[in-house]
Amino acid sequence: MQIKVLDENREGEWDAFVETCPEAGFFHKAGWKRVVEQALGHPQTFLYAEAAGRIVGVLPLGQVKSLLFGNALISSPFCVYGGVAAESPEARQALEAYAVRMAHELQVDYLEFRNRVASGSGRPTKSLYVTFRKTLDPNPDQNMNAVPRKQRAMIRKGIAAGLSSVIDTGVDRFYDAYAESVRNLGTPVFPKRLFILLKQVFGEACEILTVEYQGRPVASVMNFYFRDQVLPYYGGGIEQARDLKANDFMYWEVMRRAVEKGVRVFDFGRSKEGTGSYRFKTHWGFEPEPLPYEYELVRAGKMPDINPLNPKYRLFVAAWRHLPVPMSKLVGPWIARNLG
Repeated sequence: MQIKVLDENREGEWDAFVETCPEAGFFHKAGWKRVVEQALGHPQTFLYAEAAGRIVGVLPLGQVKSLLFGNALISSPFCVYGGVAAESPEARQALEAYAVRMAHELQVDYLEFRNRVASGSGRPTKSLYVTFRKTLDPNPDQNMNAVPRKQRAMIRKGIAAGLSSVIDTGVDRFYDAYAESVRNLGTPVFPKRLFILLKQVFGEACEILTVEYQGRPVASVMNFYFRDQVLPYYGGGIEQARDLKANDFMYWEVMRRAVEKGVRVFDFGRSKEGTGSYRFKTHWGFEPEPLPYEYELVRAGKMPDINPLNPKYRLFVAAWRHLPVPMSKLVGPWIARNLG
């Protein structure tokens, strides 16, 4: 078995492996290398294990280095899931060992594996995040009935308000709604180029659903499709969205349309315990599943704590919420690209 670095000639083989490996997901796809390098400027090293000329395991890695937040090697940066996807313990161990050596050679602060399932390696883990996943019924009515009563009422209020959903081919309307939403949360916005590249690289697997009220966009979400799964990943709404219940309606429309495509799993993505997004997802009847992110400490003395709940960022979050949206679009991308 050999560990090699992915080049363009084998991207097709890489993605073919990802499509069939049970441990792999959308964030293991080779296109993320181009997206992160070109949109966010961080070097990516995608490793694969080869045996008898065949790919038997993959590990996407990205180095995120900044004056603000330190120096880290992550699988995968700017993604909620990562780590090794392999068809054997031997391939997993070889890839992880190579990554550890690489982390020490680069003298990063730490190496982070964003596993969805615990690997059993014995490395320290952090329980900050959970994910929410649920199997869908082929019948939309059954899915509506499965939503708890209070949340179901929110969806129906959006329907009664006359909201409708459309699929956008461009990112402009999505970006405006998303940028305003994350500003309101006190979070820096990513550059628009990130979303343009996501659409270009992943094509139909990256879909934007926009909610309209009287012909005007009030909320929008970028969804990723992988195998029989849908993952609404980046989303938000303008101030009017709250009164219209546009976000509730929006995620219902993602679910309804996904079922029409034959999707079986709705992945609501990760949230931090105790946050508004965590509570919102539990209102839909989704059960939280801990995300066992694992760490190899290199220069750092403890696991990182780069998140808005950290008290040291409290003043920054509060101030950012009052920043004019145009200013947040100008300054935000410079900060967001360093968050990983």
